[in-house]
Amino acid sequence: MSGGASSLEHDPSASLRKPPREQSRWLMSLARAARFPLMLAGAAPLVSGVLLVVQAWLLANVLDAAIARQVPRQELLAGILAIAALMGVRACITWLGERAGADASERIKRHVRQALFTRLLDKGPDWSRRKASGEIASALVDQVEALDGFFAKYLPAMAAAALLPVAFAVVLLPVDVVAGLVLLITAPLIPLFMALVGWGAQGASRRHLRAFARLSGFFADRLRGLSTLKLYGRAEAEAASVAAASDALRQRTMSVLRIAFLSSAVLEFFAALGVAGVAVYIGLTYLGFLDVRWSPLTLQAGLFCLLMAPEVYAPLRQFAAHYHDRAAALAAVTQIATLFDGLPQDAAAQAEPAAPAVVTPGAAALAVAGLSMTAPGRPLPVLSDAALSLAAGEHVALMGESGIGKSTLIEAIARLRPCTGDVRIDGAPLAQWREADLRARVALIGQKPQLLAGSIADNIRLGRPSASDAQVLEAARRACVLEFAESLPQGLATPLGSRGHGLSGGQAQRVALARLFLRDPGLILLDEPTAHLDEATQARVLDEILAFAAGRTLLLATHSPAVAARFSRVLRIADAKVKDA
Repeated sequence: MSGGASSLEHDPSASLRKPPREQSRWLMSLARAARFPLMLAGAAPLVSGVLLVVQAWLLANVLDAAIARQVPRQELLAGILAIAALMGVRACITWLGERAGADASERIKRHVRQALFTRLLDKGPDWSRRKASGEIASALVDQVEALDGFFAKYLPAMAAAALLPVAFAVVLLPVDVVAGLVLLITAPLIPLFMALVGWGAQGASRRHLRAFARLSGFFADRLRGLSTLKLYGRAEAEAASVAAASDALRQRTMSVLRIAFLSSAVLEFFAALGVAGVAVYIGLTYLGFLDVRWSPLTLQAGLFCLLMAPEVYAPLRQFAAHYHDRAAALAAVTQIATLFDGLPQDAAAQAEPAAPAVVTPGAAALAVAGLSMTAPGRPLPVLSDAALSLAAGEHVALMGESGIGKSTLIEAIARLRPCTGDVRIDGAPLAQWREADLRARVALIGQKPQLLAGSIADNIRLGRPSASDAQVLEAARRACVLEFAESLPQGLATPLGSRGHGLSGGQAQRVALARLFLRDPGLILLDEPTAHLDEATQARVLDEILAFAAGRTLLLATHSPAVAARFSRVLRIADAKVKDA
């Protein structure tokens, strides 16, 4: 992404291609998540259209009575009140339809975000590490938000545009055949030409959303590394790159707007043509220059045609105003499918899962056989047909040189990295474990624990959100967190920045270990838990770990012989195998 605007470019012909049919079907299938409010939103303009016909006929009748028949004002009061009542009812129906559409959209967006978040968790951290965090955030927030207009406005407008213009023109046929035919012929031309323009709008929207997602990742990466950029004197150069990328996004935004305005111009041209044609025909008929009727054109009939002529095109105008919402939604779906390697499916449409593993209390047994794993950029496999087994309650140290594959093996056992082979916990294959059950049964503390913005106590309580203050305090004592926290002005209430900013590597490691002491796992996986500690603190922390692991199974990766000496059994990774030391 360091190439500025050019890095946001991609194949224009690819962006103009029609999205795969399954993406369109998936978008429409989301309507099942809010079927009832969508039905209300679609029915509201249809009911309002029926009332509009009655309102226009009453208005034409009142004007005809007042102008042509000279009816006294008091006799017109009932008709005027009826017109006012119809206007009020139509306003209420429109409001209810908009509320129903907004409600449907919120339900669907919540459903999609939950599905994408579940998919993100299923793919695991190994997959997410290879993606730009800004693009993932953009997909979960911005791309999903692009679906709002499609369900809240486009679908109801599409139902009205498909039925009301033809229905209004048919209603006008008994009143005046010529006026009805003029509207009946011109109205269908608008969707045809709008569709032609819409293909270009869809391609432009895909280009825009893809550029926006890339810019999000580009900006997030630079923001995260801001201190490093300033340290090496690259801040100004990267600021210029961000400015260039933003300008490229602005140009794409303007191209989408240009096509949207072109679509509106097509609509207004045909709408003006149709309304003007009806008005000219009625005017020439009243002046006697045109006589194609077999009966005189009354004032009521002429006014009714003139009142209804713009309303024939009103649903099409509404449809055109939200036509770009469809293009934006399809472009967002394409971007989501590309980023997440496919679209999430409903649970009912997925294959029947295997029988879940049976969770038993106490120490967990671990058995690994035929485990093979590769790593990007490494020609040889990290592990090849590796095997190991831990009896329930056994404590084992795992040794090996740095980069030999200790972390890789531990993350594979925790189902955080893809692998081939057979991994069983309590005799059940790893694939059969439900996510919640596996995370409750297995505790993993990695070399780089994830700390969030919040207090030290809040980060410890992530191990068990329901833990009391006393339990958090005891966990902090066992992990030697109090040794540095008590010297801080606010103690455990000291706020931390994002990613634990404010703590050293060893302090962050101890906070993560404190989480462990709040849990009750059967299998504990620790990756270099004492790597950043001095000898005295390392000994105390290791004592607490071994005391906590009593009655539980423990696998601890370390490169320290002093730590490994505390274990009765030591395994070593060498030549892509796991062997007893």
